[in-house]
Amino acid sequence: MVYTPGKPTTKHRPPPAVDSHLPTIPRTDKSITIVTALSDSTYREHSSLPPTSPGSATMSSGSEDALPRRAHAVLIPQPAQGHVTPMLHLAKALHARGFHVTYVNSEYNHRRLLRSRGPASLAGADGFRFEAVPDGLPPSDNDDVTQDIAALCLSTTEHSAAPFRDLLARLNATTGCPPVTCVIADGVMSFAQRVAEDMGILALVFWTTSACGFMGYLHFAELIRRGYVPLKDESDLTNGYLDTEIDWIQGMPGIRLKDIPSFIRTTDRDDVMLNFDGGEAQNARKARGVILNTYDALEQGVVDALRREFPRVFTVGPLAAFAAHAGGELDAIGGNLWKEDTSCLRWLDAQQRPGSVVYVNFGSITVMSAAQLAEFAWGLAASGRPFLWVIRPDLVSGENAMVPEEFIVKTKERGVLASWCPQELVLSHPSVGLFLTHCGWNSTLESICAGVPMLCWPFFAEQPTNCHYVCAKWGIGMEIDGDVRREEVARLVREAMDGDSGKAMRVKAMAWKERAREAVEKGGSSRKNLDRLVQFLITGNADVPS
Repeated sequence: MVYTPGKPTTKHRPPPAVDSHLPTIPRTDKSITIVTALSDSTYREHSSLPPTSPGSATMSSGSEDALPRRAHAVLIPQPAQGHVTPMLHLAKALHARGFHVTYVNSEYNHRRLLRSRGPASLAGADGFRFEAVPDGLPPSDNDDVTQDIAALCLSTTEHSAAPFRDLLARLNATTGCPPVTCVIADGVMSFAQRVAEDMGILALVFWTTSACGFMGYLHFAELIRRGYVPLKDESDLTNGYLDTEIDWIQGMPGIRLKDIPSFIRTTDRDDVMLNFDGGEAQNARKARGVILNTYDALEQGVVDALRREFPRVFTVGPLAAFAAHAGGELDAIGGNLWKEDTSCLRWLDAQQRPGSVVYVNFGSITVMSAAQLAEFAWGLAASGRPFLWVIRPDLVSGENAMVPEEFIVKTKERGVLASWCPQELVLSHPSVGLFLTHCGWNSTLESICAGVPMLCWPFFAEQPTNCHYVCAKWGIGMEIDGDVRREEVARLVREAMDGDSGKAMRVKAMAWKERAREAVEKGGSSRKNLDRLVQFLITGNADVPS
């Protein structure tokens, strides 16, 4: 059995090539090649040079001549919104540094992107292409919703490896396309890591979680070994057992069982997600490097502990900042699987007071009951504050998400509902002063980068871990109880917007925003780590420091 807030426990079903002196990437064939791409400093120095045509520097298979060719990175995310977006940001950052990039969607998500963003979003650009592989799941009655995560994890592991291998072989045989020099696989798509390694291609994994969330998954096996997991029975969900402090996870002092990724909240030793995510975290140890979308100062203790366990950890966040600086012909390429309603930005423009709006979005996977939806609605109404609320059609489990008609009438002068929105633009808008969130890592990091405090209602996976850090470690949020009540929602909104706690959170949120900005600027930790990542992908040098 597995726990999610407010739901009964259920069991999961079974640019230019300029550095010709760069070292050769290891290959399994006899060809001699010189792989080129740009570090950040080289990119700035030579930014006036025209980009290399993807095929102009490619050496034909079997040639004995040493000719420069462009580094070619293939990136494959798990086919869920929270994974697609950061992987696309990383792809754009690498392309801006001279890599030829192939970005691999699932066929299901490829079709969703065509519907939500139009053909231009998948048209690619010079040296940037999209491909798709099947996820192995049967057709769905509704092809515009997030697929069942447990089923998706099992299906891609079983069915996507062979198509991915065929894709790599086809790319290597394509005229005008540089041979693949590296694969960056999602942390929960380790089959792609194994395929790349079998083909003699450098493979790294990108865990799109927080560092603290990744550390939690890494310790699933030890929690099982020590007898903390699985739970003895369902009463452990409510009897205080989850408040048990775990004092032996390095870099995470004061962490409790309730703060560990939620897949440990099961009475079933064979639970799909407990074993899958724990196993995938251990598989990261076999990769040549681990990439994380965070910055050192934010999770310093955890990052330091991870670097003691892994030879190369590249903390390169917030990746959205690097992707934004890529600009140019990649601007039209986006990763939102739902069509964005941009009219909400005009509504925000019309608000009179800076920082007055509560932005509400529970992400792409969270589901709740109709009763919980109503409690959030009436809590927002009672708060008296203007709000922008994103409500996906599938937000309510098993039915269409419908707020009470009386709520719409009562709040029509100060509230706006949208089905999806450009979240980074919303959070950075001066009218937004508070984010009511599920604490998914992308949302959390975007809120930090915007300097916006949070009200947290974590749903599953590592969201409770993120919530713990937001509230207890970084001081920029307050948690709403899983059994949500309208009175608590209204009280916390008012306190966060106008109370002393809210004022303190805003000061800390702005400080973390500044540190995020420093991390991606020249000399910042994430910019240096991105340069190190680029050099490692080019050289395959095992001695490149993390």
